[in-house]
Amino acid sequence: MIRIEGLTKRFGATTVLDGIDLQIGRGERVVVIGPSGTGKSTLLRCVNFLDRPDAGRISIGAISVDAARAGRADILALRRATAFVFQNYGLFANRSALGNIMEALVTVQKRPRAEAEARAREILSETGLADKADSYPASLSGGQQQRVGIGRAMAIGADLMLFDEPTSALDPEWVGEVLDLMRSVAQTRQTMLIVTHEMRFAREIADRVVFMDGGRIVEQGPPARIFDAPRDARLRRFLARVSG
Repeated sequence: MIRIEGLTKRFGATTVLDGIDLQIGRGERVVVIGPSGTGKSTLLRCVNFLDRPDAGRISIGAISVDAARAGRADILALRRATAFVFQNYGLFANRSALGNIMEALVTVQKRPRAEAEARAREILSETGLADKADSYPASLSGGQQQRVGIGRAMAIGADLMLFDEPTSALDPEWVGEVLDLMRSVAQTRQTMLIVTHEMRFAREIADRVVFMDGGRIVEQGPPARIFDAPRDARLRRFLARVSG
């Protein structure tokens, strides 16, 4: 369903992504792990052109975009096929929880407001936030804000959901509720590409774990093999550090 080919991204003289190749099947949950600064978040941001790649091709279903030739229409089509959950929530401060979820339904998908509101209220119920529909982000806890962010991604029905370390900005007390919601999303067989530092969660939720280091994919495989029988020395060192 999803094919990433030769994805390359440079910031000045630094190559952050060095020819990434990755395929993801429909309904597959792929978790990306690795040291800080190795390009994991940049990978996600390049998949939907929040950061424009310097080279490579991204295909999602029938949409295929070459970084060297991508025009505005190509990028918009790619973004409509994806939904992004940010580290820092990425909510509109001047819109309520309901308004944040409605926004893309109205402005991008051009749904009638009444239809968009009904769908947004369904999502708020599914995320356990029905009573927070009229609350603004400043009055919500970090966990509630991130659940609104995930709800917004759920609402648009994208082919691929991208999660960029969704618990990294949360106080420890809120991490569990966000991971629980992600488990619920995963049970629907939504296609997911997740960057996380939660190793226990990665082992539990992933169909496949991808280890990145130095802007490259070093090793990938089922969680049991990656965590219990890693082959690459860099992966073994990384796991020893995060488990210690």
